[in-house]
Amino acid sequence: MNRTHRYLILAAVLGLALIGAAITSAAEKSNSVLAFEQLASLVGEWKGVQGNTEIKLTYTLTANGSALMEESQPAGEGTMITMFTVDGDHLIATHYCIAGNQPQMVTTPITEPLPKSLAFSLSHVTGMKTPGDWHNTGLTVTLEDTQHLTQVWTYEYNGKKGTNTFRFTRAR
Repeated sequence: MNRTHRYLILAAVLGLALIGAAITSAAEKSNSVLAFEQLASLVGEWKGVQGNTEIKLTYTLTANGSALMEESQPAGEGTMITMFTVDGDHLIATHYCIAGNQPQMVTTPITEPLPKSLAFSLSHVTGMKTPGDWHNTGLTVTLEDTQHLTQVWTYEYNGKKGTNTFRFTRAR
């Protein structure tokens, strides 16, 4: 076997090893990491309306890609922030509300690699002055397609429960 054949065989073996390592690396990602990466595809600006109020959402990856920050800016109101992160086999959403409280919501363990919807339920809330204060109790994020997003927020106020649905279209 001449030198050229040896180099070709070595190159082929190294190429196959690199491809195998890449496939193994992708296969080793947990379902929660894959779900977070799907959420991260929201990065950019979104516009929607709830009632007569226009709402602008801006998604940004931060903390070296380990957190997705959603800035929600309803027209004429203060900005709210929701941070999405991975925690083991589930995702966490911490919402920093203009009401002054911070509900932390979690998914159940993610069993599908790319779910269309992610449902977050209240784990605990900080910053409430009284137990009856208005606060979010859940969030369902549904990626309809690459250009459309629906959020369903549940809340509680003075013992009464309610739901707000928001539909957004990608602006850029």
